[in-house]
Amino acid sequence: MCFEYKPTEYMLPSSHYDSAKADRAVAFISNLKHTKGKWAGKPFELLPWQEQIIRDIFGIVKPNGKRQFLQAYVEIPKKNGKSELAAAIALYLLYADGEASAEVYGAAADRQQASIVFDVAKQMAEMSPALMKRSKIMTAQKRLVNYSNAGFYQVLSAEVGTKHGLNVSGLIFDEIHAQPNRKLYDVLTKGSGDAREQPFFFYITTAGNDRNTICYELHRKAQDIMKGRKADPTFYPVIYGLEDSDDWNDENNWYKANPSLGYTIGIERVRESYRNALESPAEENVFKQLRLNIWTSSTVVWIPEHVYEQGNRPIDFESLKGRLCYGGLDLSSTSDITALVLIFPPEKEGDNYIILPFFWLPEDTLELRCRRDHVLYDVWKRLGYINTTEGNVIHYGFIEKYIEELGKIYNIKEIAFDRWGATQMVQNLEGMGFTVVPFGQGYKDMSPPSKEFYKLMMEGKMTHGGNPVLKWMAQNVVIRQDPAGNIKLDKEKSTEKIDGIVAAVMALDRCIRNAGRTGSVYDERGILFF
Repeated sequence: MCFEYKPTEYMLPSSHYDSAKADRAVAFISNLKHTKGKWAGKPFELLPWQEQIIRDIFGIVKPNGKRQFLQAYVEIPKKNGKSELAAAIALYLLYADGEASAEVYGAAADRQQASIVFDVAKQMAEMSPALMKRSKIMTAQKRLVNYSNAGFYQVLSAEVGTKHGLNVSGLIFDEIHAQPNRKLYDVLTKGSGDAREQPFFFYITTAGNDRNTICYELHRKAQDIMKGRKADPTFYPVIYGLEDSDDWNDENNWYKANPSLGYTIGIERVRESYRNALESPAEENVFKQLRLNIWTSSTVVWIPEHVYEQGNRPIDFESLKGRLCYGGLDLSSTSDITALVLIFPPEKEGDNYIILPFFWLPEDTLELRCRRDHVLYDVWKRLGYINTTEGNVIHYGFIEKYIEELGKIYNIKEIAFDRWGATQMVQNLEGMGFTVVPFGQGYKDMSPPSKEFYKLMMEGKMTHGGNPVLKWMAQNVVIRQDPAGNIKLDKEKSTEKIDGIVAAVMALDRCIRNAGRTGSVYDERGILFF
């Protein structure tokens, strides 16, 4: 396969590319053999993306000849050959890196997971007479010994207490996204390689579903380096996956996320997974995480993205002026997001409901929230999707005036609000002439409009214009269900903010209850179950 090497952009001006060292690493790996499937027993011919990594990490050196990169973070979907690559790197660090008494360790969430890469490395060694001449394999202990340099490759268990005092020359940390906390990572990387001149820590993983982990911290660091927001000349970042702006339904984008697609994995297998994803929100999460390397939620989102996107149609804002609508107001604490959503009911049969959301945050805490939450609040503000109020807390008076002005543009019939903490604003809005209706957040009040909201979204009868803040919140929603089948939006379980969807559900309830009926659609056909 044709490959033309170009040194990575992360190379320091003082560093240089040592082609002899890079060639040595590539040649070593090329003399190994694959261990799985149709490739088993065949020479390990590096794919372009793999060769780029090998040449960068082993060929780019500082003026003293030592490696520039001491850590590499490689995030890539499943079945792209990551275990084989990790095993080959482990063997190179043990046999060919020139390190006396090399200590190479394999770690993962548990010993069984860490053994996956070790078992591949063991088979590679067994298929290489040159390596077996100087090796002893201790299968039960998951240990591979290299007598020629008094080194070894050892799988570690996940217990943290016994790992202190290791003299690490190489670390293969597999599926770091599954780490429940950062303890093992800290023990294995903080000071463990200080006695080595160029220890190398190789983290390889698929995307995860928990953003409060060491893996997501490394993911964010890699992203920041790749986008020029941060610099760490010892850290080598590689992420194969889709951006937020990429359409996950587009088959062309699958190749972007899977550099081995068509080689180690067939397109038909991915298509099959995609078809399953369209039928189930749970399968959609699995497809996005494992096939496209998208960080998802550990819980199943309520509204799948492809369902939500049905409402991404342009809105004629001029035609909404003076038109009847209903509001839902979800007030935040003084430092959080406040959301108002207006919903315009259909004027004639066949028309859609139209959603118009508004969001507010305190101005002074915006930058801090962007850094802390890794959410694009600043971009959304710049594009006009989020408003800010002066100071470091929400200025309710500003929001009241804003709503008053909206009332001059649209015919706001009613505004539903969460009873909690809204007493003063309710009084002020009523003083402005608005009809304000209290709305409970329990199953009794939330279940009927929530189910109706979902039904309308599924049928493509809700137009939201692609508002990115509302989309983000929709993807965050997790629901809670009681034994009777009633549902409510769960702010505690939801991954991030969902205020806009809560406000939309409240607004929809007022729409339906005032749709020219003496009762409501809930009375006519009962509660939906799905």
